[in-house]
Amino acid sequence: MKITGIILAGGKNLRMGKNKAFLEINGRRIIDRTKDLFLEIFDEVLVVTNSPLEYVDLNLRLVADLTPDKGSLGGIYTGLFHSSHSHAFVAACDMPFLNPSLIRYLSRLAPKFDIVIPKTSDGFQPLHAVYSQTCLPFMAELLRQNDLKIIDFFPRVEVGEVPTEEILPFDPDLKAFLNVNTPEDFKKIGPPPT
Repeated sequence: MKITGIILAGGKNLRMGKNKAFLEINGRRIIDRTKDLFLEIFDEVLVVTNSPLEYVDLNLRLVADLTPDKGSLGGIYTGLFHSSHSHAFVAACDMPFLNPSLIRYLSRLAPKFDIVIPKTSDGFQPLHAVYSQTCLPFMAELLRQNDLKIIDFFPRVEVGEVPTEEILPFDPDLKAFLNVNTPEDFKKIGPPPT
């Protein structure tokens, strides 16, 4: 089954004070790590961004939010809308430790569900999940209501929850779900931002 890879790069980076996607870990920008990983797994990769000029050097297809200022839900909706395939794996641009084996595992489960989503002790991981285009009308309804909580449409679709015990063989430390929101987060995983 062909799946699109979607990188969400539409955040305002308020808490970090700079573009999180361009933070470097071991000399490589997070966005470049994600791009290379996605190109290895998916035959189509999209970046959802409202600042396309920042991402031109990636040589990936860039799409602007269909519904600006609607957070991650708006970004997922936009990427899924523009996807050439019925399913798409979505990740945020500030997740430095994405795990290809885990992503492939989630993708293999995709044909059976509208959403395949890890669920850890922190709850659902909506920015590390596979979504089907069958979700689009339900997402659109939430966006119209300005209800930006991604999981609010889950009761209306077929959700494949992937529990922690299924994730651990691929990612024993659950590092795949780490994201870098603040300078403090970044200090925990790498050198301080300059």
